This record gives sequence, C-alpha cells and structure tokens, in this order.
Amino acid sequence: MSLLILDTDPGVDDALALLYLRARPELKLLAITTVFGNADVETTTRNALWLRARLGLSAPVYQGAAGPLARPRGPSPTHVHGENGLGGIDLSDFTLSPAASGAAHDRIIDLIRARPGEITIVAIGPLTNLALALRAAPDIAGLVAEVVIMGGAFTRGNVTPYAEANIHNDPEAAAEVLSAAWPVTLVPLDATLPCVLTDADARQMADTSGDTGRFVHDVTRGYAAAYATHEGLDGCVLHDVAALVRLTRPDLFEVRSAPVAVSLDGERLGQTTWSDQGPVRQACLNADGPALARHFRDTLGA
Repeated sequence: MSLLILDTDPGVDDALALLYLRARPELKLLAITTVFGNADVETTTRNALWLRARLGLSAPVYQGAAGPLARPRGPSPTHVHGENGLGGIDLSDFTLSPAASGAAHDRIIDLIRARPGEITIVAIGPLTNLALALRAAPDIAGLVAEVVIMGGAFTRGNVTPYAEANIHNDPEAAAEVLSAAWPVTLVPLDATLPCVLTDADARQMADTSGDTGRFVHDVTRGYAAAYATHEGLDGCVLHDVAALVRLTRPDLFEVRSAPVAVSLDGERLGQTTWSDQGPVRQACLNADGPALARHFRDTLGA
C-alpha cells in the first residue's frame, strides 16, 4: 500500500484524480494540501473540502500557499475550470467544516517525519507548498518514498508555447523542488495529453456507473467544452489522474531518466528542459492514452 499526501488545486481534473484515488485500495490518502492554481487558494480549499464531503473521504484538508514564492499570482483559468473552479457545478449541497489547523507545508513536514520512508507526495498543482516545506525542513528530502509531479512540458506547453500551467504558476518553486535530493517522477504534458476521456465515455459513465459516473459526466461538461473550443478535442484530458496512474500502472508509461531544469525568465519562463546537471529524474515521455482512459473508466466501474 502507498501512503499519499495529495497536494492539489481543485480543479476539475483534480476532482477526477480524487475519484480515482478513492477507488484504488492500494492508495491510502493521509492528507489533502491545497495551493493556488486553478483558482485562488480560498476557492481551491473550499473545493477540496466540498470534494471531501461529496466523496466521503476522511483525510484532513490543510490550506497552503496563496501565491508563488517570488512573483505575483497569475489570473485563475476560469475559461477552463469555471468561475467556481469545479466546472460550475452546484456546490451548495453540503455544510462544510473548516480546513484543519496548520499551514500545508508544515503539515507535510510533520507527516513525513512521522512516517520516514513511507509517504509519497503526489503534487498536481503548483509546487509552492513543496518548496516551502523544503526550505523549512531540508531533511524531508531524504525521508519521502517518492515525489510524483503532474507538471512540465518537453514538447509543447498549455499556457505558453513552452510551459505547462503548474510549473509556469511558480517556476522558482518548481526549480527548487526539481533540484532537491529526493526521488522525483515527472508526469508532464508529453504523457498526459494522450489520456483523453471522450464525451462518449463520459455519457456512458453517466448511464452505467451510478452516482460516480453521473458526477464524472457533470463535473467535466464545462471542462470538455473548453477543450473543444481551444483544442478541437472531443472530451477532456486526464492530466491529474495520470499522475496517480503512474503509481498503479507504471507499465502504461514510457520513461526517460535525466536531470531536469526549469527556465526562470524570458519567453520560455516555466519550460522544463533536459539538463546535464542535478539529480536524475524519472520523466514520463509518453503514455498509452487509450489504455489509461480505459483503466480510469474500469476503476470507477464503467
């Protein structure tokens, strides 16, 4: 069994990742830590608390960084994730408890020190919380089992021609996290873009997979519409799900081992590039997208 901290900025695909995690008995969620990204941190924390209630999760939610380490926070991508960050679905059906006490990066440190060598951090938002944890407690780099990051782009970006959103949102944090002495697996756009939940798949899930399938369908409608408008895609990409599938089905990914650097200025700000210096990283260059999407549907009972 893998013990996980999910560092997240919910986010439609973050919601799908939590659905997948809930359905995998070999993944045990210890905590959800929130960060700005798909919306401001107050909204992503509210969304995490709502998803915790909606999905019946028990892991505590800790609020994290409100902005990048060294630069202003960029605008929220409401054209992708909707004004409320979860595709515009109704979030009024639960009375939410507040987030648990303590800053996210402090709780990450506490959890890792309490279970040395046992915890995997899966980061599916900007990497600010992880960088803050490293700054406060560099020793945790030697205490984690693994850090799996949904982020980066070696071929093409999604917020600029060069950069992927999670890295671009806080490139300084990404540079610190990727240069630290802990084991990192990067799941960049190169591997996630082939992983598409088609509109037909979503409709079938709504018809055959009960409440879970209807939720998948409903939460992805605005997300899929954004992909249709901006990418001409039939469906939506399972970016954050892919980071978790890397833990359960590593056979679906093609991997290269090499150091990775992050561009910190100019038009290539936030681009991930291969380097000849620094720790060697496992970077997923491709994935069997149809098989991963099928695995996601099968896991959720479609």
